[in-house]
Amino acid sequence: MLPEKRASLILLFATVLAAWGWIFSKEAIQGMPAFGFIGLRFILASLCILPFCFRQLKVVDRGVLARAAGVGCVLACAILFWIFAMSVSTSLGEGAFIMSLSMLIVPPIAWLLFKQKPPRIFWFSMPIAVGGLALLSLGGVGWQLSPSQIWFLLAALFLAVHFNLNNRYAQRIPTLVLTCVQLFSTGVVATIASLLTETWPDTISPSIWGWFTLSVLVATSLRYLMQTLGQKGASAANAAIIMILEPVWTVILSVVWYSESMPAHKVAGCALIMLSLLIYRGADPLRRWIRKR
Repeated sequence: MLPEKRASLILLFATVLAAWGWIFSKEAIQGMPAFGFIGLRFILASLCILPFCFRQLKVVDRGVLARAAGVGCVLACAILFWIFAMSVSTSLGEGAFIMSLSMLIVPPIAWLLFKQKPPRIFWFSMPIAVGGLALLSLGGVGWQLSPSQIWFLLAALFLAVHFNLNNRYAQRIPTLVLTCVQLFSTGVVATIASLLTETWPDTISPSIWGWFTLSVLVATSLRYLMQTLGQKGASAANAAIIMILEPVWTVILSVVWYSESMPAHKVAGCALIMLSLLIYRGADPLRRWIRKR
């Protein structure tokens, strides 16, 4: 097992790759259909991981694989909502913070599906997150959710459902096998959606294929590999807090790359969402620190 400090650095690197994934995806869908981009990206990413888990894949029970593929279809819905939101959004950083709310939506979904009551800290964190979302929705005409914010919220909701189902039904399958199967399922669903709803252009420029390649190799395959490796060496609490940094890097990159404006009310909204996540996911480490004192 990796030392805690090295695992934490690997996880930190994974969050940076995830943030760059927003930029790669936004650039790629400027020249290719959004759903088709996801379909090709995830199928190829699953094929990149396949050699590392092929032997394990052959011995896993077919019923377990089918269940993992089914849960992967829920992930596909989340990813399709996300990429559609990306295609109509003018603020990637704002979208990243809305997507990060998925971890706060997990407890009520678990309560609804499996009768697992949310922890007490959830009831402190959620109102702060709602306040942050309200500030993000504040515009010149008052509070109003934009279409992209609604799609990002739907993506976060499906990610929370996926997290619950994944945690419940995919415990008996090796991590790399699970990742490979679910990436492939997502790619297949997205490809079907593309064939039914999209028309591909006659030509796609080399630069767009370049962004697509970066999305496959760096933002998907390498990112998931680094995240899996880091999570094996880091404590759950430490990993959870580090993973919160993804929207922070995304905001920084979107401001630098696209010169996105971040009015004071949006900065305050992002800060409140970050605070809510830190309270929720950092509750156990904080309690341990207090006890040591």
